[in-house]
Amino acid sequence: MVQAIANTELTLVDRRQKDYHLAGLIQLDPITSRGRSQVSDQGKRGFLALEDGTVYEGVSIGADGEKDGEVVFNTSLTGYQEILTDPSYRGQIVTMTYPMIGNVGINRQDCESSKSHVAGFIVRESSRISSNYRSEESLSHYLIQQSIVAIADIDTRALVRRIRDRGAQRGILSTIDFDRDSLVAKARKSPGLVGRDLVREVVPEAVREWTETLHDLANTSASPAAESGFHVVCLDYGMKWNIARHLANQGNRVTILPGTASADEVLALDPDGVFLSNGPGDPEPLDYAQQTIRGVLGKKPVFGICLGHQLLSLASGAKTFKLKFGHRGANQPVLQCGTGRVEITSQNHGFAVEESSLPDCLEITHRNLNDNTIAGVRHKQLPAFSVQYHPEASAGPHDSAYLFDTFQRMMHQHSQR
Repeated sequence: MVQAIANTELTLVDRRQKDYHLAGLIQLDPITSRGRSQVSDQGKRGFLALEDGTVYEGVSIGADGEKDGEVVFNTSLTGYQEILTDPSYRGQIVTMTYPMIGNVGINRQDCESSKSHVAGFIVRESSRISSNYRSEESLSHYLIQQSIVAIADIDTRALVRRIRDRGAQRGILSTIDFDRDSLVAKARKSPGLVGRDLVREVVPEAVREWTETLHDLANTSASPAAESGFHVVCLDYGMKWNIARHLANQGNRVTILPGTASADEVLALDPDGVFLSNGPGDPEPLDYAQQTIRGVLGKKPVFGICLGHQLLSLASGAKTFKLKFGHRGANQPVLQCGTGRVEITSQNHGFAVEESSLPDCLEITHRNLNDNTIAGVRHKQLPAFSVQYHPEASAGPHDSAYLFDTFQRMMHQHSQR
């Protein structure tokens, strides 16, 4: 007969662990009656302090230490591993709105770069059970290995409402300083994102040839396309690997250059098309990237995503501005202006193109339906287009994968001239 659990203070995760224990799936600590974790110090106090003076106390689920960054939120239900390894999150403390994170663990195949790039990570509840046939380690173990400060057991709904109402804020995560006034002062002194060149912190050090295609679970076709004969040169400002997989899956030869490369270096490789990747932070300080784009516009077809979209717009004469709290999630609705169709998209950006500054040479092709901001543009005279969102998803819906086909057709048409 199963004995009832008398402790009325048990959380949902505690009760779940009791059930797993009774089923023989995990061991419970004899003192705390909680499930043993791969993380020896899980349960240590951790604090988040915002520049407006708000302080949240939780428990550490990651590395010991202290880290500042811009506190943002992501509304994705899945894909926390892809978020952690997306270089676009450099300098940001990411809050997940979905209440339980970590339940499918971590596996090497779903990484979007060679390491984690977030400044910090916040969840409501961190699952101590990793239940997925592809899982190789727990989320908490991964966070420690990657030296990511992370906390759980705070009211993420209250935090997200504060960010939504007041805007993204500078903040600090700490497991070593428990003085609230000290933490708030540190948050107020942190640099934020505006005016910083974060791309130089994430660009690759050398040129790379990319050959990996889409994973079987993500490939909607029976097999990768036959060799197209096209050579795509990617300017990597912090590119997610799944973008390169999509380009290679189209049968292209893919060469990845650091985002600091010059137009001469790009054109010396004789590409059939130039891809402008996603990346972190404010696009306006990236003068070198804008200059390179101006140097290839009109000479080669150009396709930009996220930061690449902003840089293409800046290079064409537009301006950008900082959004109140950004667009981050795998459920962002976007309108195709020409067809009236709506795509559900994956997005991650805190800046956008200012519509009032848009030059005559660019036309709007897509709009974000949450706030009507520009989500895509096309050059009227030259073979160049871009979108503010992520058609490669990972994680996210595949509604926008057609944009890679659009780029293929553009390269084909340009090659016929």
